Amino acid sequence: MGENAQLSNKTFGLADLTNSIFNSLSVSQTTDTLGIGPLEQRECLILIDGLGQDAVDRYGDEFEIFSQLKQVKNLTANFPSTTATSLSTLGTGVLPGVHGMLGYTVRVPRSDNRLLNALKWDERVDPVMWQKVPTLFERAVADGVSVTHVAAKRYEGSGFTQAALRGAKYVGANGIDEMVLAVSLALKAQPSFVYTYLNTLDSAGHSDGVGSDKWLTALSQVSEFITKVKLSVPAGTRVWVTSDHGMVNSTEQLILGQDNDLLKNVTLIGGEPRARHIYIKEGAEIETILQWQEQLAGKAQVLSKESAITSGLFGEVVLQDSRERMGDLIAIAQNDLILIDPDRIREESSMVGHHGGVTNTEVAIPLLLG
Repeated sequence: MGENAQLSNKTFGLADLTNSIFNSLSVSQTTDTLGIGPLEQRECLILIDGLGQDAVDRYGDEFEIFSQLKQVKNLTANFPSTTATSLSTLGTGVLPGVHGMLGYTVRVPRSDNRLLNALKWDERVDPVMWQKVPTLFERAVADGVSVTHVAAKRYEGSGFTQAALRGAKYVGANGIDEMVLAVSLALKAQPSFVYTYLNTLDSAGHSDGVGSDKWLTALSQVSEFITKVKLSVPAGTRVWVTSDHGMVNSTEQLILGQDNDLLKNVTLIGGEPRARHIYIKEGAEIETILQWQEQLAGKAQVLSKESAITSGLFGEVVLQDSRERMGDLIAIAQNDLILIDPDRIREESSMVGHHGGVTNTEVAIPLLLG
């Protein structure tokens, strides 16, 4: 009884999703934590960057495809609710404290105070050494599953792809029709798994905001893509649709160090405007954390590294690599505030849509089945 009650309160995320899908394809050492059953031969996973559950609830009725998809579960993006972290969780089947992809930018340990941008990468960092966990794609291939990754040609061979999503056969495809064709061809094999990724909605949300004309046009393209995939895949294929995070439109901003002394003792600013990794001069950690907590009371949740770890912010297990990359202070913006890096004012303040934080709008992501 107690165990069932505990299970009913559990939140499920992208690690549960990919473990469950690969379990249906008989990949060893995976568990069907979502209870999606039964054993299948063909699975297709569409990830729409930036399509939060809130967006589906508010705008899904405007597009016929969303009425044709079954809502299977409400999933939750792990912290930080950002692409680099979420896709790494999806690809490895483990949580951020284990895979070590802790945000958009984090400090490279034992470097000259250098940030690694996870999506743009840095040739001085070996992707396989940075993210050491074997991916579910690698493990599935070893167990005889045909695994294909269909996405834009520019991501092929990138540092991030090698770190988080290695092991799949990469098929670079630009444009919806080219992607749909690549997906349907890859699913001819049995057993097979295809992961396909579209980022146009996220880009429109960042530039113009959720609900803008540009964003709605992008959602229309998303609807077209999902519809065409559903129509083109071999009979018996399960088509799953999910996302990496939602998005909030920001109306309030605070520039770190401008009209405040938040950058006193700060040596490096990482993360992104909704989820900051802050690196502090040695010996000044306690003073700085107290100062941030006082000045940002009601605006941001401010945690020390130790508090972030013990609270399970990055998952129950945090490996040494992750501990070393993490900020000495973690600042999570509340409501729709963004915390701007003074060296990136133009880039960060010009964006309307943001994510990374822990509001329901950012972390609630759909799991749909077609």
